[in-house]
Amino acid sequence: MTTARERYSQLTSGRSQFLDTAVTCSELTLPYLIDRDVSAQPNHKKLITPWQSCGSKAVVTLAAKLMLALLPPQTTFFKLQVRDDKLGEEIPAEIRSELDLSFAKMERMVMDYIAASSDRVVVHQALKHLIVGGNALIFMGKDGLKNFPLNRYVVNRDGNGNVLEIVTKEIISRKVLGIELPDPDPLKSMDESIGSNNDDVEVYTYVRLDEKSGRWIWHQEALDKILPNSRSTAPKKASPWLVLRFNTVDGEDYGRGRVEEFLGDLKSLEGLSQALVEGSASAAKVIFLVSPSSTTKPATIAQAGNGAIVQGRPEDVAVVQVGKTADFSTAATLAQTLEKRISDAFLVLNIRQSERTTAEEVRLTQLELEQQLGGIFSLLTIEFLVPYLNRTLLILQRSKEIPNIPKDLVRPQIVAGVNALGRGQDRESLTAFITTIAQTLGPEALMQFINPSEAIKRLAAAQGIDVLNLVKSEQQMQQELQDQQAAAAQQSLVDQAGQMASSPLADPTKNPQLLEEEPPTE
Repeated sequence: MTTARERYSQLTSGRSQFLDTAVTCSELTLPYLIDRDVSAQPNHKKLITPWQSCGSKAVVTLAAKLMLALLPPQTTFFKLQVRDDKLGEEIPAEIRSELDLSFAKMERMVMDYIAASSDRVVVHQALKHLIVGGNALIFMGKDGLKNFPLNRYVVNRDGNGNVLEIVTKEIISRKVLGIELPDPDPLKSMDESIGSNNDDVEVYTYVRLDEKSGRWIWHQEALDKILPNSRSTAPKKASPWLVLRFNTVDGEDYGRGRVEEFLGDLKSLEGLSQALVEGSASAAKVIFLVSPSSTTKPATIAQAGNGAIVQGRPEDVAVVQVGKTADFSTAATLAQTLEKRISDAFLVLNIRQSERTTAEEVRLTQLELEQQLGGIFSLLTIEFLVPYLNRTLLILQRSKEIPNIPKDLVRPQIVAGVNALGRGQDRESLTAFITTIAQTLGPEALMQFINPSEAIKRLAAAQGIDVLNLVKSEQQMQQELQDQQAAAAQQSLVDQAGQMASSPLADPTKNPQLLEEEPPTE
C-alpha cells in the first residue's frame, strides 16, 4: 500500500513547474506569500525586497475587490429559493412570501455565523495566493478555515478537471500531536526526516474520492504511520477540502495566476526601477575634483565649513556631473507606462467615494470586474462559493442552529459577481415595478391590482428585515377589522337608541297613547 508520503512525492513532479512560476511571481509582488518546500528551507530566512511596490499594490487591491464581490459584508452572497417546479404542487403559491421571510431569516443567521468566524481573513489570504500563484487549498475544519499554500499540497485531477486526490504536508511538533512516535531513522534523507530537530515531524494528510461510496475519505500519517482518530469522511458535494484555481488550462492539474499573465511587465518594471534607483543615487552623489597641479589642497576643501574663506583658484576645483538626464527621463517614462498597464490589469481604479453610492454604480463596477477578469467569478463560484455554502449549511444543520432544508424543495442560489447585490437587487426591482405601475396607471390602479400585505412582505424579505412583531399578520389585521366592525355596530345601536329616546313618540305628554296604557298588574 502506498503511503501518503510516497504519494506526495509522486505527485510533486507535476507541481514543480507551477511552483517555480509561483515563487517567481511572489518575488515580484509579495515575497512572503509563496516559498519553496519549507522542509528544505531554514526558518526566518531573509526575504527578497522588490525595487518597486506596484506589484504588491496591484495584488492587494485586486484581492480586496474580489473579497467584496464574493463575500459582501452588507448583504448575503446567496439566496434560498423554492424550486419553481415544486411551487403550486407540493407548496401552495400563496405562502411564497412567508417562505421568503423565513429564508431571509435563515440567510441572516448564516451570515452572522460567517461574520463571527475568521473565514473572511482566510479567504482574503487564499485570494492573494490565487492571484499570485494561481492555486490555493482551503480546509473547512471545526476550528474554522485553514489555507494551504501551493508548496504544502499536491493534487490530482481527472480529464474533466475534477479533483481525485489531495495530499497535504505540514511540519508539526510532537508535543502538538500529543502521541508517542518513534524517533526518525538517521539514515533517511532530509526530505523524509526533519533532521536534527527531532521535535518536529512531517504530517501528511491523504484525501481521496472513494468510487464505491461516492464520499470523500481522508486520514493523516506521520513517519508512515496512520495517526489515531485521524480518519474522516464527508459527502461529495459538501467536502471541507476546497481546491481553488484562478485560471484553468485544459489537462493541467493546477491553475495559473493573474500575475503570471503580466510577468513580463513586472520583470521589466523591476529592472527599470532598480536602474532608476541606483542611477538616481549615483547622480545625487556629490564629488569634487581638484587638479593635481593646482595650489589648492584637497584637504582644505574637505575641511572647509559652510561659508569658510580659503585660498585657491576656482578653476582648480570642479564638480562631477552625471550626464544621464535624458536616459533617466526615458526610463522613467517607460516605467510609468508599465505601471499604468499593470494598474489597469489589476483594477487599481479610482472609484468615486460618496456616502450614497447608487446600486447602479456598484453593479457597473462589478460588471467591469467580470469583463476584465474574463469570467473568474464563474470559476470561483463553482470551486469556492458553492462548496463553501454547502459545507456551511451542513455544519449549521448538524449543530441545530438552523432547521434542515429539504433539498428536493429548496435550493440555494449564489448571487455573487455581477449579481452580488443579492436581495438588494430584488428590492430595487420590486420598488421600480411598483413605482412604474403607480406612474403609468395611477394610484387607483395600484391599490386595485397590488396586494399591500404581499408587497410589504416581499420588500421586507428583499431587504433582509425580520418582520416579527413589526408587520401585522393576517390574523391580527382580520381581528382588528372585526373589532372595528363590532365597535361601529355597537355605536350605531347607541346612536339609534338615543334618537328614539329624544323622539316625540317616546314622550308621554306628547303621546296620549302612552297615558291610556294600563300599568302592569303586580
